[in-house]
Amino acid sequence: MEGEQQKKEVVLQGLGVSPGVAVSPAYLVITEDERYVERDIEDDEIAREIARFEDALISTRHQIHEIQTRISDAIGQENASIFDAHLLVVDDRSFVEEVIKELELKRKNVETVLHLVANRYADALARVEDDYLRERAADVKDVARRILRNLAGRKVSSLADLTGNHIVIANDLSPSDTAMMRNETVVGFATDLGSRTSHTAIMARALEIPAIVGLHDVSVRVLPGDTLLLDGNKGLLVINPSEERLIYYGAVAETQKTIKNELQRLRDLESETTDGYKMTLAANIEEPEDVDAVIQHGALGGVGLFRSEFLYLSRDALPDEAEQEKAYSTVASRLYPAPVVIRTIDLGGDKFLSQLKMPQEMNPFMGWRAIRYCLANPAIFMTQLRAILRASRYTNVKIMYPMVSDAGEVIQANEILEQAKDQLRNEGVPFNEHIDIGVMVEIPSASLTAELIAPHVSFFSIGTNDLVQYTLAVDRVNEQIAYLYRPTHPAIIKLIRRTIEVGHQHGLSVSVCGEMAGNILMAPLLMGLGADSLSVSPSMAPMVKQAIRNMSFSQAEELGNVALNSESPEDVLYACRELVKSVAPNLLQLVE
Repeated sequence: MEGEQQKKEVVLQGLGVSPGVAVSPAYLVITEDERYVERDIEDDEIAREIARFEDALISTRHQIHEIQTRISDAIGQENASIFDAHLLVVDDRSFVEEVIKELELKRKNVETVLHLVANRYADALARVEDDYLRERAADVKDVARRILRNLAGRKVSSLADLTGNHIVIANDLSPSDTAMMRNETVVGFATDLGSRTSHTAIMARALEIPAIVGLHDVSVRVLPGDTLLLDGNKGLLVINPSEERLIYYGAVAETQKTIKNELQRLRDLESETTDGYKMTLAANIEEPEDVDAVIQHGALGGVGLFRSEFLYLSRDALPDEAEQEKAYSTVASRLYPAPVVIRTIDLGGDKFLSQLKMPQEMNPFMGWRAIRYCLANPAIFMTQLRAILRASRYTNVKIMYPMVSDAGEVIQANEILEQAKDQLRNEGVPFNEHIDIGVMVEIPSASLTAELIAPHVSFFSIGTNDLVQYTLAVDRVNEQIAYLYRPTHPAIIKLIRRTIEVGHQHGLSVSVCGEMAGNILMAPLLMGLGADSLSVSPSMAPMVKQAIRNMSFSQAEELGNVALNSESPEDVLYACRELVKSVAPNLLQLVE
């Protein structure tokens, strides 16, 4: 009976952030603080929760015995005996029975009840006068943490260590966690937290790993060994899918494979509309290895955004000048003469480095990050600028500053750049004296003062992810307000249009490198608003290219006019969808 309960199909709805379908066993990852999600359970789930608890107790007991053996062999039995108290907790039937009693009474998952009972025991022990008993409070909490770990399943130090195909399940994943994934072992992932524009989601699309975020309690709904079906298009995660569902999704996967194969035929073709308008289509990358995907997917416009901060993640020390120069030169040489736009490090927000000792902030997305951090740490900034300049001997390399809020920051950054040039000249190191300099327009103040910034740069690149966040006051990694994150909001449309117009008035090219550019419903809108180029995740390039090739520029311009005169985000999105539906309906099967 219990086996049948475990195989019952459960369908969870989240937010699909990276397209694709995957079927594989679950692999659970928990964070260091053993986070869990509180969940109500039904009557027919009680037996399973009790069985999970008993299994976790057995695993915990074995682990404590193993620890005692290792310590005894290394430093003697006397020192190993300190874990006797841990075993007393595991074997304390009153403790175990209270957890089971609370579970049946409160109808909560075992993680929630265990945490409640363990804290109650620990608090009671901490209040007694006896020193020995007070010290046992820490033992209770430590054992509870071990049991929680075993309830959640295995934990690896790095997702790069995984073998075999798995769908990773976690409360949350950092961008550096995601960067360590390999798509030959991680075929998909799903998390409790997250949003479409979090950097974890962006990394998933770059790695072409199907992903779902915002599932709220998936990390406690899924058990180790469960078979999962993940639909990154619709945001569906199915636990122990039925045979009928697997057959249906097998057919869906075949259809999508056929469409993708057809799209690959466009690889060497221009992004040109039916009436002859050419739109430059470039790619966003995180590391030199991504160049393979840029070429494979036909992003002929090169790299519109090299997120250089990913060279700094998942490592113990900052990359030096030579290491950075090698990475930038590798990309530039392989794609020459197509442009390679290197964004200076944009750390902060949801991308942190322990070695930089960045301060804890209430709102890191609006704090000490990106260009602000670089200007306050000129030595780190100088090292990167020198590396980029050295790579600029390939004349397709360009520099871009992120999160600029006014002209003063650009002037200050350019002064440091000139110092870097002086140093290299004195050292006899060749570089491009006339390297193009650009800024990311992702703060409303940058758009509103674009005419003051324009004289100091060669190009604008609109970062729609943060532009939406800062304009609409919506934290883009907060799934509770994800419904308010609307790129088609009239304010966003007007800011994009204004930035493009000011750029063109000053003879600057204007690209869009945010997630709007890689959304096939919105890419035509950006073209219609006057953007000169789009930079997208490599995997999205074929779809965006087909959408552009299947429509006329006049249709895109008409869509732009509709958007500028619309009163609601929903009206704009509807108009975008109707245009794509009329010119490339097959694409909707890949993203909806």
